[in-house]
Amino acid sequence: MEALGYAGIVFLMFLENVFPPIPSELIMPFAGYSASTGSMTLFGVIMAGTVGSVAGALPLYYLGTVFDVNRTEMLLKRFPWLMVKVSDVERAHRWFDRYGYALIFFGRMVPGIRSLISIPAGMNRMPLLPFLALTFVGSFLWSGLLAGAGFWLGSNFTEVEAVIAPISSAIVYVVAAGLLLFGLKRTWDFFKRLRSN
Repeated sequence: MEALGYAGIVFLMFLENVFPPIPSELIMPFAGYSASTGSMTLFGVIMAGTVGSVAGALPLYYLGTVFDVNRTEMLLKRFPWLMVKVSDVERAHRWFDRYGYALIFFGRMVPGIRSLISIPAGMNRMPLLPFLALTFVGSFLWSGLLAGAGFWLGSNFTEVEAVIAPISSAIVYVVAAGLLLFGLKRTWDFFKRLRSN
């Protein structure tokens, strides 16, 4: 990152999406810290992180359009160096079936899910434009949060993960609560229609 600047951030965030063990919780806070020293701008760092995330989401999206669940599992078993577990893909697929487009947006802010949600989006033939738009906005917010924390914490940027973990959990609970309320409302409307008939 120090050698390549913004291009280095784009590259690392691309890899973070394709190979989930590389954590954005380390990449973006360090980039934010670098911005605090004046070597880069905070907005430039956030945009570079966002562009890298969106670019990294595309290969997995297209993988989903080519392979169904069974073929994807066979591919991952055959090439373990991809470092994506079959169980993770199955979980992401279940989440997409349950939460749909909302998962693409909010899932970008949830560690362990943000990379893999692109695969079921492709499998379910989610239109590319909404996928890119939701991925961009979610990635921009997540990159901004991490880079902003690194910028604010300065040389203590390694503490960001401890600060971010409760926020990620809160996002999951808020999304789950919202979807539960939506489901309850749909159920209530269904029974109201039954009674009226």
